[in-house]
Amino acid sequence: MTLSVRVSHRLPGMDIKVAFDAPPGVTVLFGRSGSGKTTIVNAVAGLLKPDAGRVAVDDWVLFDTEKGHWLPPYRRRLGYIFQEGRLFPHLTVSQNLSYGSWFAPRGARRENRGKVIEMLGIGHLLDRRPALLSGGEKQRVAIGRALLASPRLILADEPLAALDDARKAEILPYFERLRDEVSVPILYVTHSAAEVARLATSVVALQSGQVERHGPAAEVLSDPSVAPAGVRAVGAVLQARVHTHHPDGLTELEAGGDRLFLPRIPHREGESVRVRIAAQEVMLADREPQGLSALNVLKGTVLAIRSGEGPGAIVSVQTRAGMVLARITRRSAEALGLREGMECYAVVKTVAIAPEDIGGHVIEGSK
Repeated sequence: MTLSVRVSHRLPGMDIKVAFDAPPGVTVLFGRSGSGKTTIVNAVAGLLKPDAGRVAVDDWVLFDTEKGHWLPPYRRRLGYIFQEGRLFPHLTVSQNLSYGSWFAPRGARRENRGKVIEMLGIGHLLDRRPALLSGGEKQRVAIGRALLASPRLILADEPLAALDDARKAEILPYFERLRDEVSVPILYVTHSAAEVARLATSVVALQSGQVERHGPAAEVLSDPSVAPAGVRAVGAVLQARVHTHHPDGLTELEAGGDRLFLPRIPHREGESVRVRIAAQEVMLADREPQGLSALNVLKGTVLAIRSGEGPGAIVSVQTRAGMVLARITRRSAEALGLREGMECYAVVKTVAIAPEDIGGHVIEGSK
Protein backbone atom coordinates (compact mmCIF):
# COMPACT_ATOMS: atom_id res chain seq x y z
CA MET A 1 0.00 0.00 0.00
CA THR A 2 1.16 3.52 -0.85
CA LEU A 3 0.35 6.69 1.06
CA SER A 4 -0.07 9.87 -0.98
CA VAL A 5 -0.01 13.19 0.89
CA ARG A 6 -0.76 16.66 -0.50
CA VAL A 7 -1.39 19.30 2.19
CA SER A 8 -1.49 23.11 2.11
CA HIS A 9 -2.37 25.03 5.25
CA ARG A 10 -1.64 28.49 6.62
CA LEU A 11 -0.54 28.77 10.25
CA PRO A 12 0.44 31.92 12.15
CA GLY A 13 3.96 32.65 10.97
CA MET A 14 4.26 29.65 8.64
CA ASP A 15 2.69 28.19 5.52
CA ILE A 16 2.56 24.40 5.31
CA LYS A 17 2.89 23.16 1.75
CA VAL A 18 3.99 19.55 1.29
CA ALA A 19 3.57 16.82 -1.31
CA PHE A 20 5.07 13.35 -1.13
CA ASP A 21 4.30 9.70 -1.80
CA ALA A 22 5.26 7.14 0.84
CA PRO A 23 6.04 3.55 -0.17
CA PRO A 24 5.26 0.55 2.06
CA GLY A 25 7.33 0.52 5.25
CA VAL A 26 8.23 3.45 7.50
CA THR A 27 8.15 6.97 6.09
CA VAL A 28 9.78 9.35 8.54
CA LEU A 29 8.83 13.02 8.82
CA PHE A 30 12.16 14.43 9.97
CA GLY A 31 12.73 17.95 11.17
CA ARG A 32 13.28 20.32 14.05
CA SER A 33 10.50 21.39 16.38
CA GLY A 34 8.18 23.79 14.57
CA SER A 35 8.94 22.43 11.09
CA GLY A 36 5.35 21.22 10.58
CA LYS A 37 5.67 17.50 11.33
CA THR A 38 2.78 17.18 13.78
CA THR A 39 0.56 19.50 11.69
CA ILE A 40 0.93 17.12 8.74
CA VAL A 41 0.19 14.07 10.89
CA ASN A 42 -2.87 15.77 12.37
CA ALA A 43 -4.14 16.57 8.88
CA VAL A 44 -3.74 12.92 7.88
CA ALA A 45 -5.53 11.86 11.08
CA GLY A 46 -8.41 14.28 10.55
CA LEU A 47 -7.61 16.24 13.72
CA LEU A 48 -6.92 19.29 11.55
CA LYS A 49 -8.83 20.31 8.43
CA PRO A 50 -6.26 21.85 6.05
CA ASP A 51 -7.01 24.68 3.67
CA ALA A 52 -6.39 22.43 0.67
CA GLY A 53 -5.08 19.01 -0.16
CA ARG A 54 -5.66 15.32 -0.66
CA VAL A 55 -4.53 12.28 1.32
CA ALA A 56 -5.11 8.69 0.21
CA VAL A 57 -3.88 5.19 0.96
CA ASP A 58 -4.09 3.53 -2.45
CA ASP A 59 -7.74 4.09 -3.45
CA TRP A 60 -8.87 4.81 0.16
CA VAL A 61 -9.27 8.62 0.08
CA LEU A 62 -9.18 10.24 3.53
CA PHE A 63 -9.92 13.71 2.22
CA ASP A 64 -9.91 15.64 -1.03
CA THR A 65 -10.75 19.31 -0.60
CA GLU A 66 -11.17 19.87 -4.33
CA LYS A 67 -13.96 17.29 -4.45
CA GLY A 68 -15.40 18.22 -1.06
CA HIS A 69 -14.63 14.76 0.34
CA TRP A 70 -13.86 14.50 4.06
CA LEU A 71 -13.83 11.36 6.21
CA PRO A 72 -14.21 12.05 9.94
CA PRO A 73 -11.36 10.71 12.08
CA TYR A 74 -13.31 7.72 13.42
CA ARG A 75 -13.85 6.43 9.86
CA ARG A 76 -10.25 6.78 8.69
CA ARG A 77 -9.08 3.36 9.92
CA LEU A 78 -5.92 4.74 11.53
CA GLY A 79 -3.73 3.43 14.31
CA TYR A 80 -2.23 6.35 16.27
CA ILE A 81 0.78 5.90 18.58
CA PHE A 82 1.43 8.97 20.74
CA GLN A 83 4.49 10.12 22.69
CA GLU A 84 2.94 8.57 25.79
CA GLY A 85 1.06 5.28 25.59
CA ARG A 86 -2.29 6.91 26.53
CA LEU A 87 -3.67 3.59 27.68
CA PHE A 88 -6.97 3.40 29.51
CA PRO A 89 -5.94 3.16 33.18
CA HIS A 90 -9.08 1.26 34.28
CA LEU A 91 -8.56 -1.51 31.69
CA THR A 92 -6.07 -4.36 31.74
CA VAL A 93 -3.46 -4.73 29.02
CA SER A 94 -5.62 -7.39 27.38
CA GLN A 95 -8.65 -5.08 27.41
CA ASN A 96 -6.58 -2.17 26.04
CA LEU A 97 -5.44 -4.38 23.18
CA SER A 98 -9.02 -5.33 22.43
CA TYR A 99 -10.27 -1.75 22.45
CA GLY A 100 -9.21 -0.92 18.91
CA SER A 101 -10.67 -4.09 17.42
CA TRP A 102 -14.10 -3.27 18.90
CA PHE A 103 -14.43 -0.43 16.35
CA ALA A 104 -12.90 -2.17 13.33
CA PRO A 105 -15.45 -2.70 10.53
CA ARG A 106 -16.70 -6.17 9.78
CA GLY A 107 -14.69 -7.89 7.10
CA ALA A 108 -11.63 -5.70 7.71
CA ARG A 109 -8.26 -7.43 7.47
CA ARG A 110 -7.20 -8.24 11.02
CA GLU A 111 -3.79 -8.94 12.47
CA ASN A 112 -3.55 -12.19 14.40
CA ARG A 113 -3.83 -11.22 18.07
CA GLY A 114 -1.53 -13.99 19.25
CA LYS A 115 1.12 -13.07 16.68
CA VAL A 116 0.99 -9.39 17.70
CA ILE A 117 1.32 -10.27 21.39
CA GLU A 118 4.26 -12.56 20.63
CA MET A 119 5.94 -10.00 18.35
CA LEU A 120 5.76 -7.33 21.06
CA GLY A 121 6.71 -9.64 23.93
CA ILE A 122 3.76 -8.62 26.12
CA GLY A 123 2.14 -11.99 26.82
CA HIS A 124 3.16 -11.85 30.49
CA LEU A 125 1.57 -8.40 30.90
CA LEU A 126 -1.99 -9.17 29.79
CA ASP A 127 -3.58 -9.13 33.26
CA ARG A 128 -1.79 -5.99 34.47
CA ARG A 129 -3.15 -2.46 34.47
CA PRO A 130 -1.13 0.42 32.94
CA ALA A 131 -0.08 1.81 36.33
CA LEU A 132 2.07 -1.30 36.84
CA LEU A 133 3.87 -1.01 33.49
CA SER A 134 7.18 0.66 32.65
CA GLY A 135 7.30 3.38 30.00
CA GLY A 136 8.65 0.94 27.44
CA GLU A 137 5.97 -1.65 28.25
CA LYS A 138 3.23 0.97 27.87
CA GLN A 139 4.52 1.89 24.41
CA ARG A 140 4.64 -1.75 23.34
CA VAL A 141 1.01 -2.15 24.40
CA ALA A 142 0.11 1.06 22.53
CA ILE A 143 1.73 -0.37 19.39
CA GLY A 144 -0.29 -3.56 19.82
CA ARG A 145 -3.53 -1.63 20.29
CA ALA A 146 -2.87 0.34 17.11
CA LEU A 147 -2.14 -2.83 15.12
CA LEU A 148 -5.21 -4.70 16.36
CA ALA A 149 -7.51 -1.88 15.25
CA SER A 150 -7.18 -3.22 11.67
CA PRO A 151 -5.71 0.09 10.44
CA ARG A 152 -4.96 1.01 6.86
CA LEU A 153 -2.28 3.39 8.11
CA ILE A 154 -0.30 3.77 11.35
CA LEU A 155 0.71 7.22 12.63
CA ALA A 156 3.51 7.45 15.20
CA ASP A 157 4.10 10.97 16.54
CA GLU A 158 7.54 10.97 18.23
CA PRO A 159 6.69 7.72 20.06
CA LEU A 160 10.09 7.54 21.78
CA ALA A 161 10.42 11.19 22.81
CA ALA A 162 9.19 10.61 26.37
CA LEU A 163 11.46 7.60 27.00
CA ASP A 164 14.99 7.46 28.38
CA ASP A 165 17.80 5.90 26.36
CA ALA A 166 17.34 2.44 27.88
CA ARG A 167 13.62 2.36 27.04
CA LYS A 168 14.28 3.69 23.53
CA ALA A 169 16.73 0.83 22.97
CA GLU A 170 14.00 -1.55 24.16
CA ILE A 171 11.33 -0.21 21.78
CA LEU A 172 13.29 0.39 18.56
CA PRO A 173 13.55 -3.32 17.62
CA TYR A 174 9.75 -3.63 17.79
CA PHE A 175 9.32 -0.77 15.32
CA GLU A 176 11.83 -2.54 13.08
CA ARG A 177 9.74 -5.69 13.20
CA LEU A 178 6.65 -3.62 12.52
CA ARG A 179 8.35 -2.18 9.43
CA ASP A 180 9.46 -5.60 8.15
CA GLU A 181 6.52 -7.83 9.08
CA VAL A 182 3.39 -5.68 8.77
CA SER A 183 2.02 -4.53 5.41
CA VAL A 184 0.42 -1.33 6.76
CA PRO A 185 2.26 1.94 5.86
CA ILE A 186 3.70 3.79 8.85
CA LEU A 187 4.10 7.58 9.03
CA TYR A 188 6.65 8.22 11.78
CA VAL A 189 7.59 11.62 13.25
CA THR A 190 11.00 12.25 14.82
CA HIS A 191 13.90 14.68 15.03
CA SER A 192 16.38 11.92 15.94
CA ALA A 193 18.93 11.01 13.24
CA ALA A 194 19.53 7.64 14.92
CA GLU A 195 15.83 6.71 14.65
CA VAL A 196 15.79 7.79 11.01
CA ALA A 197 18.85 5.67 10.21
CA ARG A 198 17.45 2.58 11.89
CA LEU A 199 13.82 2.70 10.85
CA ALA A 200 13.22 4.71 7.70
CA THR A 201 12.22 3.18 4.40
CA SER A 202 12.02 6.75 3.11
CA VAL A 203 12.56 10.18 4.70
CA VAL A 204 10.71 13.46 4.21
CA ALA A 205 12.95 16.20 5.62
CA LEU A 206 10.96 19.29 6.58
CA GLN A 207 12.01 22.88 7.09
CA SER A 208 9.51 25.67 7.86
CA GLY A 209 6.57 23.69 6.52
CA GLN A 210 8.23 22.75 3.23
CA VAL A 211 9.76 19.49 1.97
CA GLU A 212 13.51 20.12 1.89
CA ARG A 213 14.57 16.62 0.84
CA HIS A 214 12.75 13.34 0.15
CA GLY A 215 14.53 10.04 -0.32
CA PRO A 216 16.22 7.06 1.36
CA ALA A 217 17.70 7.57 4.83
CA ALA A 218 21.28 7.11 3.58
CA GLU A 219 20.88 9.98 1.11
CA VAL A 220 19.13 12.41 3.44
CA LEU A 221 21.42 11.87 6.44
CA SER A 222 24.54 12.18 4.28
CA ASP A 223 23.56 15.68 3.10
CA PRO A 224 24.89 18.36 5.50
CA SER A 225 22.79 21.01 3.74
CA VAL A 226 19.58 19.41 5.03
CA ALA A 227 18.64 21.63 7.96
CA PRO A 228 16.93 18.98 10.14
CA ALA A 229 20.14 16.97 10.21
CA GLY A 230 22.77 19.67 10.65
CA VAL A 231 26.47 18.87 10.60
CA ARG A 232 26.42 17.10 13.96
CA ALA A 233 23.81 14.61 12.74
CA VAL A 234 25.45 13.95 9.38
CA GLY A 235 26.59 10.39 8.91
CA ALA A 236 26.68 7.33 6.71
CA VAL A 237 24.16 4.49 6.79
CA LEU A 238 25.74 1.20 5.72
CA GLN A 239 24.03 -2.11 4.99
CA ALA A 240 26.02 -5.00 6.46
CA ARG A 241 25.75 -8.66 7.45
CA VAL A 242 26.71 -10.18 10.78
CA HIS A 243 29.73 -12.38 10.03
CA THR A 244 31.06 -13.60 13.39
CA HIS A 245 30.57 -13.08 17.11
CA HIS A 246 34.05 -13.26 18.64
CA PRO A 247 34.74 -14.55 22.18
CA ASP A 248 36.41 -11.25 23.16
CA GLY A 249 33.06 -9.44 23.02
CA LEU A 250 33.29 -8.04 19.49
CA THR A 251 30.99 -8.62 16.53
CA GLU A 252 32.47 -8.70 13.04
CA LEU A 253 30.33 -7.40 10.19
CA GLU A 254 30.84 -7.84 6.45
CA ALA A 255 29.87 -4.94 4.18
CA GLY A 256 30.70 -5.13 0.50
CA GLY A 257 33.80 -7.18 1.22
CA ASP A 258 35.07 -4.86 3.97
CA ARG A 259 35.00 -5.90 7.63
CA LEU A 260 33.73 -3.78 10.51
CA PHE A 261 34.22 -4.55 14.19
CA LEU A 262 31.94 -3.22 16.91
CA PRO A 263 30.91 -4.18 20.45
CA ARG A 264 28.83 -7.36 20.47
CA ILE A 265 25.29 -6.91 19.15
CA PRO A 266 22.22 -9.15 19.73
CA HIS A 267 21.82 -10.24 16.12
CA ARG A 268 22.28 -13.65 14.58
CA GLU A 269 25.21 -14.52 12.33
CA GLY A 270 24.10 -14.05 8.74
CA GLU A 271 21.48 -11.44 9.63
CA SER A 272 21.38 -8.13 7.76
CA VAL A 273 21.79 -4.96 9.81
CA ARG A 274 21.96 -1.22 9.25
CA VAL A 275 24.88 0.66 10.77
CA ARG A 276 25.00 4.41 11.19
CA ILE A 277 28.49 5.92 11.44
CA ALA A 278 28.48 9.57 12.50
CA ALA A 279 30.77 11.76 10.39
CA GLN A 280 32.37 13.26 13.49
CA GLU A 281 33.59 9.78 14.52
CA VAL A 282 35.59 9.23 11.30
CA MET A 283 39.27 10.17 10.79
CA LEU A 284 41.02 10.22 7.42
CA ALA A 285 44.55 9.26 6.39
CA ASP A 286 46.33 9.71 3.05
CA ARG A 287 48.10 6.36 3.44
CA GLU A 288 47.29 3.08 5.15
CA PRO A 289 47.64 3.69 8.90
CA GLN A 290 49.97 1.56 10.98
CA GLY A 291 50.13 1.07 14.74
CA LEU A 292 46.59 2.28 15.49
CA SER A 293 44.24 0.93 18.15
CA ALA A 294 41.27 1.48 15.82
CA LEU A 295 40.19 -1.78 14.18
CA ASN A 296 38.10 -0.32 11.37
CA VAL A 297 40.19 1.00 8.49
CA LEU A 298 38.35 1.32 5.16
CA LYS A 299 40.18 2.05 1.92
CA GLY A 300 38.30 4.38 -0.39
CA THR A 301 38.24 7.27 -2.84
CA VAL A 302 37.31 10.89 -2.11
CA LEU A 303 34.03 11.71 -3.84
CA ALA A 304 33.46 15.25 -2.62
CA ILE A 305 34.64 17.85 -0.13
CA ARG A 306 32.03 20.28 1.17
CA SER A 307 33.09 23.23 3.30
CA GLY A 308 30.81 25.46 5.34
CA GLU A 309 31.27 28.96 6.70
CA GLY A 310 33.11 27.67 9.77
CA PRO A 311 36.37 25.76 10.08
CA GLY A 312 34.89 22.36 9.22
CA ALA A 313 34.43 20.28 6.11
CA ILE A 314 32.49 17.13 5.24
CA VAL A 315 34.43 14.65 3.12
CA SER A 316 32.55 11.90 1.26
CA VAL A 317 34.59 8.74 0.76
CA GLN A 318 33.44 5.82 -1.39
CA THR A 319 34.51 2.49 0.10
CA ARG A 320 33.56 -1.08 -0.72
CA ALA A 321 31.28 -0.98 2.33
CA GLY A 322 29.46 2.07 0.97
CA MET A 323 29.84 5.81 1.19
CA VAL A 324 31.42 6.98 4.47
CA LEU A 325 31.44 10.60 5.63
CA ALA A 326 34.15 12.29 7.69
CA ARG A 327 33.75 15.62 9.48
CA ILE A 328 37.20 17.17 9.72
CA THR A 329 38.67 20.69 9.71
CA ARG A 330 39.48 22.44 6.48
CA ARG A 331 43.05 22.77 7.81
CA SER A 332 43.28 18.97 8.05
CA ALA A 333 41.87 18.55 4.54
CA GLU A 334 44.47 20.96 3.18
CA ALA A 335 47.29 19.31 5.15
CA LEU A 336 46.36 15.92 3.67
CA GLY A 337 46.03 17.41 0.23
CA LEU A 338 42.55 15.91 -0.14
CA ARG A 339 40.94 16.25 -3.56
CA GLU A 340 38.25 14.47 -5.52
CA GLY A 341 39.40 11.12 -6.89
CA MET A 342 42.21 10.78 -4.36
CA GLU A 343 42.73 7.46 -2.56
CA CYS A 344 42.49 7.65 1.22
CA TYR A 345 41.63 5.62 4.31
CA ALA A 346 38.67 6.15 6.66
CA VAL A 347 39.34 5.19 10.28
CA VAL A 348 36.53 4.44 12.74
CA LYS A 349 37.02 3.45 16.37
CA THR A 350 35.14 0.29 17.26
CA VAL A 351 33.59 1.79 20.40
CA ALA A 352 32.44 4.89 18.46
CA ILE A 353 29.56 2.92 16.92
CA ALA A 354 26.81 3.16 19.53
CA PRO A 355 24.18 0.41 20.05
CA GLU A 356 21.37 2.81 19.10
CA ASP A 357 23.04 3.25 15.69
CA ILE A 358 22.69 -0.44 14.78
CA GLY A 359 19.38 -1.71 13.45
CA GLY A 360 17.96 -5.09 12.47
CA HIS A 361 15.98 -7.91 14.04
CA VAL A 362 16.78 -8.51 17.68
CA ILE A 363 17.16 -12.11 18.86
CA GLU A 364 14.28 -13.32 21.05
CA GLY A 365 15.24 -13.40 24.69
CA SER A 366 18.40 -11.34 24.20
CA LYS A 367 17.19 -8.44 26.31
